[in-house]
This record gives sequence, structure tokens and C-alpha cells, in this order.
Amino acid sequence: MLNKFFGEYKFVFLNRHIFVAVLLIFSVKTSFSSDLPIYVYGKILSAETSEPIANAVIEIIGEKIFVTSKNDGSFSIGPISNTKFRIKITHVAYQEKLIDLELNNEEDRKLVIYLFPKTLNLNPVIITDKKSTNTIDDIQEYNLKLSNRALHQKLGQTIAHTLKNETGIAIRSMGPAPSRPIFRGLGQDRILITEDGMKTVDLSATSPDHAVTIDPFNSERIEVLRGPKILTQSSTTIGGIINVVEENIPEEIHNVIHLSAGSYFETVNNGWLTSLKVGIPIKPFQLQFNLSKRKTDDVKIPARKLINTSSENFISSVGLSFIKDFGFIGSTFRSYSLDYGIPGGFVGAHPFGVNIKISKQQIGASSKIKIDENNFWKFDFRYDYYRHKEFEHSGLIGSEFRIVTNSGKIIYEHGEGKIFQSGEVGISFEHRDFEIGGYVFTPPSYSFNISSFIYEDFHFDKLNIDAGLRFSYDLINPKVKKMSPRIGVIDKREFFNLSASISLIYQLSDVVFIGSNFSRSSRVPTIEELFSEGPHLAAYSYEVGNPQLNSEKGWGSEFFIYHKFENLDFNLNVFYNHLNSYIIPRNTGRINYQTFLPIYSTQGVNARIFGFEGSVKIKLVDKVYFQSSLSRSVGEFLNSSKPLPQIPPLKGLNQIYYSNEKLNFGISNEWSSAQRRVDEFEEPTAGYGIINLFGQSIFTINKFVTVFSMNVDNLFNKEYRNHLSRIKSVYPEPGRNFRFTLKVMF
Repeated sequence: MLNKFFGEYKFVFLNRHIFVAVLLIFSVKTSFSSDLPIYVYGKILSAETSEPIANAVIEIIGEKIFVTSKNDGSFSIGPISNTKFRIKITHVAYQEKLIDLELNNEEDRKLVIYLFPKTLNLNPVIITDKKSTNTIDDIQEYNLKLSNRALHQKLGQTIAHTLKNETGIAIRSMGPAPSRPIFRGLGQDRILITEDGMKTVDLSATSPDHAVTIDPFNSERIEVLRGPKILTQSSTTIGGIINVVEENIPEEIHNVIHLSAGSYFETVNNGWLTSLKVGIPIKPFQLQFNLSKRKTDDVKIPARKLINTSSENFISSVGLSFIKDFGFIGSTFRSYSLDYGIPGGFVGAHPFGVNIKISKQQIGASSKIKIDENNFWKFDFRYDYYRHKEFEHSGLIGSEFRIVTNSGKIIYEHGEGKIFQSGEVGISFEHRDFEIGGYVFTPPSYSFNISSFIYEDFHFDKLNIDAGLRFSYDLINPKVKKMSPRIGVIDKREFFNLSASISLIYQLSDVVFIGSNFSRSSRVPTIEELFSEGPHLAAYSYEVGNPQLNSEKGWGSEFFIYHKFENLDFNLNVFYNHLNSYIIPRNTGRINYQTFLPIYSTQGVNARIFGFEGSVKIKLVDKVYFQSSLSRSVGEFLNSSKPLPQIPPLKGLNQIYYSNEKLNFGISNEWSSAQRRVDEFEEPTAGYGIINLFGQSIFTINKFVTVFSMNVDNLFNKEYRNHLSRIKSVYPEPGRNFRFTLKVMF
């Protein structure tokens, strides 16, 4: 993450995994005399975060001159007897660096030296107001974390496309724009998507034609959170949380103006994006602006274009924070708009498809107040106004949704104690006013949630225990209460739920970890699952709800092993989830002859979902690696052992690549087996394998750092289909695609 800047010597260089150091020497036309005592001045910075590195040892080889860097990373060393010499920089947590210098003028004395972290199987000491992280933290909290170079390389049109080849993740889609991640066969709001830790407000969890209102391009990182810490935000412990970190509310002050500009282009839809992100320090305030514009044409599939799949997206935000030693208090305003198409032209669909227009405005406030070095109060509040319209080809509105949401949370976060390593205690609330119009017969409703939660992290020598508990109350109150002849009584519903989770990780050795996770999960049915009773225009379905649904509850278990060697990393996870009243929309095989749409009925069934996922990374030779991942989910009705609908097949990724500090490139094989274990009226899908190419270069021009990435997806233009696509029967996945991403940072 880029957090601080250091005057005219500052530049940014991103890389989380390759250990190097970069030297930047500024040149001017000032004369230099070797007769004067020679001193060299500079800063030691982390190449991963651009933070200053204190206590690094700087040595002039052959002259026995030593100094250590100060807290701000600065140093001054001398007098030096020669204009040509070698410097060695060492630090316990960073890779040693040797630099040969020849001083030709005065400005050659000014250095900025970047060090890359070592891979240490120790708990690092980090001077920060945030929780310390170590190998165990990464294992217990995250299934994956994309940031820096890896994120730039994998950026796609949506969050789902960015994450699609990560272990355990698949894509649910109904065209390019309305795509959403699926994790271990679980979708809908079992996978919570958040922005900077707050739930994003949209309808993407309720229907495959609805889009996620986040563009990943300007994100600092994308995290998939799992384990007991899920309970600080969600009751569904068997799912996961995909958190997109955008830092719309600044938490730190930069030393100078920070500018990041980017662009993106892909050939499969002639899509392009331009982006600008500016941080301006006005001490003690930090001001931040974000602008992003994306536009795509109809996507090309191997034989033709997929008509009515174009999109246009515009995002703007401004954030301002007051930042002092006590912490920060900040606010943000964000505006989001997205217009996109859903293809048609097949049985049950509109002949020319459907167009959807989304707009959202968000006002947020956040703060983190330091009590002492280990204890903090955190406050987050959001107001969201969301508008969603679905248009027929004639321009008539078929469906319309409006959601006004007020939400917030208050958290007490504590650091290390005698027993507890760290933890959080808090409460959260959400009030939602849900209005519906057009040819949709779900009643307008209010919903309210209030929850309390606790999460604690215990360390006992080589054993780490994480535990969480969440109690929630939910009220769903339709504005019109009635007896429906189609679905039954539409009336107020209340739900009380208790969720819990415990995770144990044992360190067998410095490089081997084993663990397990056990959880009690719960999920409240949505307004649509309870009260829908009519056609849904863009989803091409006639949806029938069930007002008598109970909360979805179940037990989850997981066992895993992580092995981290210098030349070999691998992990294997095995999971089993037993669910009561598992809520799913099922194709009944019937047709509503007034609309000629297939009828989908919402049911609560007893089910089990189990499977495994694993990955391995092998260093073949110096800077050349082989990496492979594999994931499999199986979903069954508990009583009959027949397959659940919409479960992804066995899938994986193999890749060979070269990587150093400035360049990486390689080839990958993305594949999936056939999915023939399907629900009664669900279509099977054939397997496939496609070849992709990728490359990335990082270089500097003056004070600008540039990251350029290129990908070739589906190199041989193969026709294949995604099992989780609602329209897979008539439209395959995109054909050959060249993707180019450019980011310039100052």
C-alpha cells in the first residue's frame, strides 16, 4: 500500500514476493569536487509499502564506516575518501543489498534505497497502529489476498473476473457486467462483498442479472476473509467475505501530493477505462479524489458478437480526514453509475434483451480513536441511496427498485494482553427501505438488523485459537400485508440467530501448519426469497417466494495443512457443511404461460456441501516457478443425495512463469471438468481447457513508477461454457482477449 511520500526522492515500487532493492540517483549539472569531505545522504524505504525502514545498517565497504537509519529512514554517512566505492545495507527483516557508486557531481550524494522483505518464519515486529500480522494470521484470516503486482496483473472488468482463477472461486453470471464470485459452491449473500469493511449496497446477491457496484481497478487490495473473524460482519460463517480495500476515507497523511493514473483496454469488447486518484496533504487534513470511467461494446464470443452486452460505468468520490496522533476522523462522498445490457433472443427471453441502469450515492463517516498503544475505538456509518431500473427494448420500464440504507458499527479493538493476542467487541445495525415498481409484485418492505459480536485471538505457544460469536435480530416488515393466493400470507417476520465459530492452528514446525475450523452458521431469508410472486424481467424467470421460510442454519467444518518451504509451498483444505433449511431458487420445470417464463420456486431444503481445494508452488530453477491449484465442491440434498442446483464443477489452473523484481511473464492452463451432477431441470455442462499468456513490467521514468501488464485470455479462441451462467445454453464465454493495464504513480 502506498502510504507516505518522501519529497523529491519519493517513488513507489510494488512487489510483495520478490526480494530486491532499487537505487534511484538524481542527476543535475552541479560541479563536484573530490577535494572536499564526501558525505552521502539518503533514505531507506520498503519496496513493498514505501514506509521508512529504521535501524538499517549502512556500511562503506573497505573503510569501516557504519551508520544506522533513523526512524524516518534517513541516514548520513561519511567522510568517504574516494568517489568510487561500494555500500552495503543490511536489516534483520530485509534482504541485504550491495550498491556500487561513482560520484560525479553534488546531487549523486542523494540516494533513495528500496529494500524488499525477507521470508522469515518469525513473528515480525511492526511499529504501527494496526494489528501485527504473521504467517498464522494469514492462514487463519485469509483464503487469499490480492494486492500490488498480483492485483495489477489479474485486474478484470469486475471483481468476479479479477478473482476467477483463485482457488475455490467460481463466477455466477448472466453476461459480462452482472457477474459475482461464488466461493466453495456458495453464492447469494452467503458471500458478503464489502468496501473498506462496510457491506456494499446493491442487489447482486439476489439475482444473476444484478451487478456488483464496485469496480476493482482503483482498489489497493482485495481480500477474501474467512474463519471466526467473519462474525464481526456476517452471521454466515460457512461463507466468506470479499473485502475491496479502496481507502476512500484517508487514514494517514502523505508528505507530498500523491498521484496515481491508470488505463485499461481489452479487445474482446473494445473496452477501455481511464482512472485518476489524487491524495493531497493539507496538514492536519488529508484530501483524496477518485475518478474512473469505463466503457465496453458487445462482447465477442468465438463465432460472433454477444448482442446487448455493452456497458458504461462512471465512479467519482472525494474523501477528507482529520488526522492527528489520537487517530483520524474522516468522511467520504461516492457516486456510482452503471448501464449495461442482458442478452436475449432465446426461449423465455426478450427478443432484443433487457437494459439495466444503476445509480448509487453514498455518504460515509469513519474514525479510529486511540485509547492507548494497544486499544482503539472504531466507528463506521454509511448512508446509501440505490436506484435500479430494468428497461425493455422499447424503452418501457419493466422493473424498478429503490433502496435507502442506513448502516453503522461501533467496535472496541484491543491489542496484546496476558491471554488475548487481539480481539474486537462491537455492535452493528442496518435499516433498509426497499421500494419496488414496474411489473414486479414483491411488496415494498422495511428491514432492520441489529447485531452484537465478539472476536478473540488466543496464542498458546505453538497453538493459536480464534473464536467468534454473533447474535443478531432481524425484522422484515412488508408495507402491504395481505393474503396472496399464489404464495400465502404476506406479513411481518422476525428472526433471532446465534452464530459461532472456532479455529485452531498448530505449528508443527517453522514451515508446517495444520488446523481446523468449526462453526455454527445462520442466514436470514431475503425480502425477495420470502415475498416474490411474479415475473422478473431481466432474469428471464417467474419467481415464486415462500413467506414461511425459516432462517437457514447449519454446521460447518474444515481441516487444512499449510507447508511453506523456500522452494515449495502447498496447502490442502477439506470442508464439510451440513445445512438445515438451505434456501435456493429451483427451476420447477413449469412455465408461466402468461409470460412464457420458467417458474423458479424458492425452497428451504436440508442439504450438505463438501469438497476440497489445494494449491502448490514449486521453484524449478532460479526465478522460474510452477504453480497449480485445484478446487472441487459437491452439493447434495440430504435425504436423497441428489445434486443441488448451480454447483461449480472440478476446476483448476496450472502455470509456469518467470519472475524477478522488474519483470514477470508466463503461460497458464485454465480448465474445468464436465458438470453432469445437476438438478432435475438444470442443464449439464461440458468440460474445457484454455491457454492464457501473461506478462508484466515495472519501470521508472524520472519520479514516475509505471506498472504495465498484458494478458492474452483464451489464446486459441476456444468455445466453452461456464456452468454457473444462467444463459450458458445459448451463449458461450468470451473468445480470445488481449488485456492491457497501465498504472503510473508519483
